[in-house]
Amino acid sequence: MHLGFIGLGILEFFLVLFLAPLALLTFAFWIWMLVHAITNDGLTDIEKLIWVIVILFTHFIGAAIYFFVGRPKRSAVL
Repeated sequence: MHLGFIGLGILEFFLVLFLAPLALLTFAFWIWMLVHAITNDGLTDIEKLIWVIVILFTHFIGAAIYFFVGRPKRSAVL
């Protein structure tokens, strides 16, 4: 019987070492996009509600879609 990380193989060690920070980063990105959608003044209230629902129910994919599509773009200054 193994307890905790005792007897953990090399593959499992690297999975934990690399996937745990990746999971934390994706969670932080998800929270960031959720807060941004709620506080975004460039969206109407209905658009905010729709984006919040999309981000909540589709998690990282919804946050990534909001990042690339939903955030207002900066206008190009000529």
